[in-house]
Amino acid sequence: MSFCCGASMIGTKGTLTHYRTQVHNVPLLYCPVCQRIEVHYKVESEYEVLAEYAHGDGESEIDFQDYILEDDEEIFANCVSLDSENKTESIRNQIDLSLDLLGVAKQMGDKRWQLDLKRRLAVMSQKLEKLEHQK
Repeated sequence: MSFCCGASMIGTKGTLTHYRTQVHNVPLLYCPVCQRIEVHYKVESEYEVLAEYAHGDGESEIDFQDYILEDDEEIFANCVSLDSENKTESIRNQIDLSLDLLGVAKQMGDKRWQLDLKRRLAVMSQKLEKLEHQK
């Protein structure tokens, strides 16, 4: 599990550009609050090697899935939520987790973490409200 803005990041797959080479279906972790994206740590070294070789070979596009040995279930096993799930449910899970962590931060007396979690909760609440109004 990776953390950002005081709570967990969401697992997903996406396309990254390495110089002029697009690498599709890369396992990623992203923060729904600050929009930070990082390559999933379980495949980070494989991504770097593959992207460098593809760029060196002059490839404009490659599919990461063609070269990875692990399946999605194994890669994303430790993620609290996945992007492919119901968006409303995913945000509610993130809010619940942030509330749990806020209790821990209060017990520890960590004021900075509490502020980060409160900011995250505010953003997630706004996103949940928007999703519910779209329905």
